[in-house]
Amino acid sequence: MERLGMALVGCGSALPAASVSNDQLSGRVDTTDAWIRSRTGITARRVASAEESLTVLASRAAAAALAHAGWQPEDVDLILLATSSPDDLFGSAPRVQAAIGASRAVAFDLTAACSGFLFALITASQYLASGSMRRALVIGADQLSRWVDWDDRSTCVLFGDGSGAVAVEACPGEANGLLGFKMRSDGSRNSCLTLAQLNQYEPLLEGLTTQRGGFSPIQMNGQEVYKFAVREVPAILAELLEATATDAAQLDWLLLHQANQRILDAVADRFAVPHERVLSNLAHYGNTSAATIPLMLDEAVKDGRVQSGHLLASSGFGAGLSWGGALLRWTGPQA
Repeated sequence: MERLGMALVGCGSALPAASVSNDQLSGRVDTTDAWIRSRTGITARRVASAEESLTVLASRAAAAALAHAGWQPEDVDLILLATSSPDDLFGSAPRVQAAIGASRAVAFDLTAACSGFLFALITASQYLASGSMRRALVIGADQLSRWVDWDDRSTCVLFGDGSGAVAVEACPGEANGLLGFKMRSDGSRNSCLTLAQLNQYEPLLEGLTTQRGGFSPIQMNGQEVYKFAVREVPAILAELLEATATDAAQLDWLLLHQANQRILDAVADRFAVPHERVLSNLAHYGNTSAATIPLMLDEAVKDGRVQSGHLLASSGFGAGLSWGGALLRWTGPQA
């Protein structure tokens, strides 16, 4: 049986209503707007309220992607939710499935931190390529505001909440919107960025102690993560371009995980891509982890920057440590 391709045909996003500026944060922790801007490029971030759970945000983004693609909920075969901050550790994707009425879809979570959306998109492509499924929703959503220490200025200034989704469907191989991909993991560097179990234990029976559930706030070695990103992201994208016989000059856009503006600029410089062709919105939203790539894509499609037929080199990178690259062609509609 001929192996099918994957077309990207719709997108959507959802953000919390509340925006917290650098100046507002400086009233809580010892930091300044100038300090945060100069080191990250971030000026504000969205923070979810009690009514804006991860499931709510993910469902809104998924519904928007459905509408953009012109699908009905029952058209969906697969829902992949990339998240590191589910409302339920047993998985939040089934809740999203129920919320949008996609009763035929199988739904499950995939966890790969800031690489999660890209890894989920590649995973969905394999189901479609095999012919076992026809249409899928790939969602990236995170609510890391619940897991940062708001008194730790080295981490609390970086993260925000949000969700983005992409509708993808099987297509003939020559119309494939995923022209190539690469994925990597290096667990030996896991300690650079963690959201780890609490080290709390209690006696259960004589001679047996059990661990108490719960998680510590996000811990990050910012310098090491930065060095990792500016070294590994250009390297994996160079491998991808070589493997697909693509010249950087052919790219319409760089669509990278929105972690730090200095990282985005460094990757662009490595490939001699003008900074105006690097999609960036982290100034307004901060690092929304698995949500950054689909949220940025939705914004750029809806405002007309990304148009049908445009070629995008994308990369996700973060905790694990994990990173990956994908060469994408957008074929969906505009707003």
